[in-house]
Amino acid sequence: MKKWMYLIFPGAMLGLFLVFYVSHKKESDAKEVARMEAMEKKKAEDKKHKDIAEEKAKIAATQRQAEREKEEADKEKARRDKVAAADKQIADDTNAALADADKSQKEINALELELKRLHQEKDKLGRDAFELAKQVELQRVEKRNAELEIQRFTEMIARRAAGSLMAQVPPPPAPPPAR
Repeated sequence: MKKWMYLIFPGAMLGLFLVFYVSHKKESDAKEVARMEAMEKKKAEDKKHKDIAEEKAKIAATQRQAEREKEEADKEKARRDKVAAADKQIADDTNAALADADKSQKEINALELELKRLHQEKDKLGRDAFELAKQVELQRVEKRNAELEIQRFTEMIARRAAGSLMAQVPPPPAPPPAR
């Protein structure tokens, strides 16, 4: 009988366990169903709250996006205005500089013409001065040649006169008798 004891007590205990298990299984199934319904209800509420929050977030995101786009458009407009003003300023400065450059170029051209005229006048005056200096030197040479010719002619006449009898001085007259 000892062998049967190993089977009877665990069998009785198994039977007792099955009785309690089956009775609690119904309760636990009911609780599980209730818990599942509560979880589904909670999930539905959470989903509803989540959908509402998502909708609010979408609306807020749309508003923020619209504000951001408006700010970016304003910044872009301000940047374009600034660039346009800078371009206009550069164009005005360029036009003013070009006008000054044209004016300066005209002055340069006029001064170059005046300088060219003055160089030509200087060259002409230099040539005239050279010609006058040349004529003066030629006149000096002619004068020197004329003086040499006069001296030569005078010497020639003096030699001829010295060699002629008429040019000899007569002997001095005799002194008068003494009285």
